[in-house]
Order: sequence, then C-alpha cells, then structure tokens
Amino acid sequence: MRILLVALTIVEIALVVAVLAVYLIKIARSVRSISLYLSKVSFGIRAIETQCAPIGPGVTKINGQLAVIADALGGLEKLATKPRV
Repeated sequence: MRILLVALTIVEIALVVAVLAVYLIKIARSVRSISLYLSKVSFGIRAIETQCAPIGPGVTKINGQLAVIADALGGLEKLATKPRV
C-alpha cells in the first residue's frame, strides 16, 4: 500500500509540474504577443511625436498674435462704449 501511495504522489507531482509548464508556455506566448503590439504602439507614438513637433512653436506664435489682437479689441471696446455727444 505504501508503494502505491508513493507512486501516486510522484504521478501527482509530475502532473502539477506538467500543468505549470503548460501554463508558463501559454503565458510566455502572451507576453511575446503583447511585446509585439507594444513595439508597434511605440513606433506609432514616435511617429505622432515627430509629426506634432512643429505645433509647439506655432502655438507660441499664435498666442502672441492673439494677445496683440486681444489688446486691440480692448481699445475698440472702450471706443465702442464711449458715449456719443
């Protein structure tokens, strides 16, 4: 009886190791797949960064021009609200 229990324990341990190996292989495949997609996403983000690089200086220039326009509109508002004689 003792030999049977030892044999069954060894079989059970072998099954646990086999199941763990199968799941580790599946996890490794998933990680490889995720890595592939992340590299594609990273490439896309770099492309977007490159294409959006000129936006920063352009926005600064536009903001400067809008500040001048806002100041001019303030002066026009004073002229428009000035009572006529």
